[in-house]
This record gives sequence, C-alpha cells and structure tokens, in this order.
Amino acid sequence: MDLKLFGIYPVNEVQVHDVSLTSYINLTSGINLHTGGRYSNYAAGKRNMNTMERFLNKIMRTEKWTGKKYSAYRILRTAFQKISEKTKENPVQVFINAIENSAPREEVTRLKYGGIAVPKAVDVAPSRRVDIALRNLALGASNTSYKNRKAIEDCLADQIILAAKNDGASFAVSKKEEIERISASAR
Repeated sequence: MDLKLFGIYPVNEVQVHDVSLTSYINLTSGINLHTGGRYSNYAAGKRNMNTMERFLNKIMRTEKWTGKKYSAYRILRTAFQKISEKTKENPVQVFINAIENSAPREEVTRLKYGGIAVPKAVDVAPSRRVDIALRNLALGASNTSYKNRKAIEDCLADQIILAAKNDGASFAVSKKEEIERISASAR
C-alpha cells in the first residue's frame, strides 16, 4: 500500500537517519490527520500517533490558530508545497531532517542537595526530543510571522528548510544549540 501525505507526497520512501528517533517518528499510521485523541489513554500513545498530526496540534497551540485544525492543516499543506518548490525534494523527508537536526540530545535539570539547587546535565529521552523539536519548529514559525507581512505558511516553510540544513538562523536549531551549550557547562 502506497501512503501519501495530502495525497501528493509519498511517505514510504522517507528515511529517519537518527536511530534513536526511528520508533518515535511515525508516518505510516494513516493519512487521516485527525484521530480525536484516540491514543491519549496510555502513556506511550504518542508513538502510535502520526507525527504530522502531532505537528498540527503544536501549530494549534499558538494564539491565532488555537483549536482551528483545518486552518493548521491548510497552513501545513501550503508550507509543504512551498518546501517542495524551493528544495525540489520530498517535503516529508525535509521535515524529518528538520526534526532530527532540532532535537536536543541533553538538557539541564535541577538537583537539590540540602538547600542548594545544583544544575545537572542529563540525556533527553527520544520521545521528549521529538516533542521539543516539533514545539520549537511551530513556535519559530509563529514568532517569525508575528507582526510581519510574511504569511505563516512562508515562515513555516522557511523554518523547516533552515532546520533541515542545520542552520543557526532557524529558531528550533538555535534553541537546541542553546540547551546543549547550557547543559555542557553543567556537566
């Protein structure tokens, strides 16, 4: 069976290069990007949910698009068309590369020894890595389009392309580098 996202982009030929994220990036769970919380009843339900739907839900968290799933769907579809035009590649593969490049490997937590809080660097779980990457990609697009003439679709396409190239101008990649720099100093 040949699954296609938005009926255009093939999903079967997409490769996840980061081995730790392979079981947490799910693109084959169906082409319906509205499951209605079907997987929310147990802890590992995110693994079964389509990654594109999770990204749609992250887009809907910002002010203007809160709860507007069809608007978020339209934004993502248009952004993928623009990515396809600019890069001449499968935009799903570009999106997966963006997730891999913007997922932090370690972060800082606070440990309390007596009355003193000490920062400690810890490894990040793969599901949290994907969550942080999706959230930062959506936030970057939203922040870029705020008080800007550029449409959210263009900003989202630019953020995904920059993150796929591992460019520091991307909000998600810069946040990842900041988190990893802080955790390196807390080792």
